[in-house]
Amino acid sequence: MAHSPIGLLHLISALLAVITGSMVLLNAKGGVFHKRAGYVYVASMVVLNGTALMIYRLFGTFGSFHILAVFSSVSILGGMVPAVFRHRVRDWLIWHYYFMNWSVVGLYAAFWAETFTRTLPMGQFWPIVVVATSITTAIGGYLIRKNAVRFEPLSKLK
Repeated sequence: MAHSPIGLLHLISALLAVITGSMVLLNAKGGVFHKRAGYVYVASMVVLNGTALMIYRLFGTFGSFHILAVFSSVSILGGMVPAVFRHRVRDWLIWHYYFMNWSVVGLYAAFWAETFTRTLPMGQFWPIVVVATSITTAIGGYLIRKNAVRFEPLSKLK
């Protein structure tokens, strides 16, 4: 993959997305840093998902990772539309919170899938990919749910 311009762009955007997505998760929310790092994350995810749809080395055709890139794009849209139109979207913050957090969890799961499909022999990577992504998703889901209370609308907390 990294031997082609598309592959290199995919790799660079993936690294940038992991770095900025992690920075957004680990730092204070709502400030200038959050917004700037968040926009870099979104831009890198758009490039990452776009290039993912152009890579066919593994299956030779549209495959499961392409479907996940579409889901990832929907997650980014689901997180950004409420934030951009916050004055028109009721409870926009919880929508933004859930979709963007699941976007980052999906990115981490994709990291494991990408790593194991590139380092393990064909046919042997699937069980390890399923276990690694399942663990990542379970931990991410737990943390998202645990921290959601801080972002739930006041109407739901009563």
